[in-house]
Amino acid sequence: MGIEVILSLLGGLALFMYGMQMMSNNLEAVAGNRMKQILERLTANRFLGVLVGAGITALIQSSSATTVMTVGFVNSGLMTLKQAVWIIMGANVGTTITGQLIALDIGALAPLIAFVGVMLLIFVKSKKVQHVGGIVAGIGVLFIGMGMMSDAMVPLRDNEAFIHLMTKFSNPVIGILAGAVFTAIIQSSSASVGILQALAMGGVIGLHSAVFVLFGQNIGTCITALLASVGTNRNAKRTTMIHLMFNVIGTVLFVSLCLVTPFTDWMIALTPDNPVAQIANVHTVFNLTTTLLLLPFGSLLVKLAVKLLPDRETQVMDADQWFEGLMASKHVLGVSTLAIAQISGDIRQMLETAAHNVGDSFQAVEGRQSGIEEIEAREDELDLWNVRLSQKISKVLVLDQTPRDILTLNNMFSIIGNIERIGDHAMNLAEYAQTIKEKNLGFSDTARDEIKTMEGICGEAMDILLAASRGEHIDLARAEELEQTMDDTTVQFRQNQIARMRVGHCNVESSILYSEMLTDYERIGDHVLNIAQAFAAIEGAPVEETAAAAQA
Repeated sequence: MGIEVILSLLGGLALFMYGMQMMSNNLEAVAGNRMKQILERLTANRFLGVLVGAGITALIQSSSATTVMTVGFVNSGLMTLKQAVWIIMGANVGTTITGQLIALDIGALAPLIAFVGVMLLIFVKSKKVQHVGGIVAGIGVLFIGMGMMSDAMVPLRDNEAFIHLMTKFSNPVIGILAGAVFTAIIQSSSASVGILQALAMGGVIGLHSAVFVLFGQNIGTCITALLASVGTNRNAKRTTMIHLMFNVIGTVLFVSLCLVTPFTDWMIALTPDNPVAQIANVHTVFNLTTTLLLLPFGSLLVKLAVKLLPDRETQVMDADQWFEGLMASKHVLGVSTLAIAQISGDIRQMLETAAHNVGDSFQAVEGRQSGIEEIEAREDELDLWNVRLSQKISKVLVLDQTPRDILTLNNMFSIIGNIERIGDHAMNLAEYAQTIKEKNLGFSDTARDEIKTMEGICGEAMDILLAASRGEHIDLARAEELEQTMDDTTVQFRQNQIARMRVGHCNVESSILYSEMLTDYERIGDHVLNIAQAFAAIEGAPVEETAAAAQA
């Protein structure tokens, strides 16, 4: 094998895989969120689920990408394990489209397709059209790479050592292992099947040997999803287990079929003069037949996965580990959508912590709670949440995003900053409570009633934000009313305080603390309104102020 052959083969493989990455990245930017919506809405029915999985995979030409996206949705709670089964089955069917396209031999048009895509990228200013151009260019580059690999393989059909190596693949065990290991290394069954077709096109390998490599490639493609499941919850890991079981069952079935029947000869007879089509047809028959056979047993696969991976406690850092793994897979469709979904869940937890501290701090001021140790611990958690979520949002922002996702991420950044400030004000209230306890200070009955009023208004405001964090409609009008009420009551309570001081109903030290409390109370209202406006912008409400705030 000469150096020219190796370089040509590596160059072709590089173009092939880069073309696939271009397609995936640009499709992510154009339709990542739409793909999420399709998966969420159309997976309750098993047949629709299979069709959706097949359709999305046919578009992006990567079952690994679809499966990793599915694992992420299960981990985020956006999809059930049972729904994921149908998507995985469909993904295995959809991935056969790449092989069929290669079998059509449209390589002659590949330079023209790439040229059209590049022209759209360079000369059209519309970001959306540029992404479409990236998809078209990716298709062209993919087929140019395929042609380079095929041409590089031609001299190898006369190389005795290489031919001897290829004949070893007629052994089922060796063939399956070779296909699985190679696909696991490059993490793309479409690319590895394309290389196998290039070998066949060059006359280096026949279907009797290639068929076992092909079965192994279907197993090897599971490695990407397995890597993506590191650090995920139990159901997400079960999703990858189902994906692996699907391909192992199919492999066992078809290896047996090849050994006891002339299955391979039948497939050769369909297209005797086209070895590339033979591989594509076997790939299609393998995945389509396995899907049809296992379709009635989806629930059984779920039960088997649960039995193989029983429930157990997950570590606290699992979510962060999964997020880091997700960011490492930037080429996977839906990665930003999944990341945004996980950040949303983190924001909900952060907001719950802040709301807890606001309530407990008021109770401490009123003497209904002893000590501030728990409040301090939660305040430390809020500071950590702020740092971690800021880092996560920064990492997601560097990916290709739709304008809508950019607005969402900007508003999320605003939300976490305001939550952290609410936590600071709650901590201030808790410290006032500690001072009151240590110095044995007290408030008048009127002041105590005012403090209870403040607690009630803050509680209602935090409830509105918590509902929005759970995905419910944000009651922006009510949030604005409450913020105005907090401003008005702050003014009124200050006037009341001055009146009490004039008649000597409160001492100087208590008055200073009460004045500081009113300041924190009023500022909590400001931050509540900022958060409510940001949630409204994420939800899509026409709020000019939030759009301006997101840009600031």
